[in-house]
Amino acid sequence: MKQEKSCGAVVTRKVGDEVEILLIRHKNGGHWAFPKGHVENDETEAETALREIWEETGLKVELDTDFRRVVTFSPKPNVMKDVVYFAAEAQPDDTLKAQEEELLDILWEKPEDALKRITFDNDKETLRAFLNYREQHR
Repeated sequence: MKQEKSCGAVVTRKVGDEVEILLIRHKNGGHWAFPKGHVENDETEAETALREIWEETGLKVELDTDFRRVVTFSPKPNVMKDVVYFAAEAQPDDTLKAQEEELLDILWEKPEDALKRITFDNDKETLRAFLNYREQHR
């Protein structure tokens, strides 16, 4: 069985007293999720997450590796994939720049709207885990 690994983050920004969640819509499959991508060469998980967020969104974020959630699934026969998610914060005035080769859309959502828009249950669970983490670490 082939093993794959990707890293990314639940990216947030503060707008006034509110928090917003960054969601991306992938060209491959059209699903809504968080920015992530494959580990390259000898990158650390954090390095991969930062690179992928920048490549897909144009954002330079501050990564919080104390939040770390691993989602494991089989994207195709004979392949198991681990996706490691961290938390990340963008500056409110940072400009989004969607990676046209990979993304159909990119947007900021309030947490309750993000939960409705996210396509896969494991990503919804990741967002719920992040929101619980955030509540406990204010």
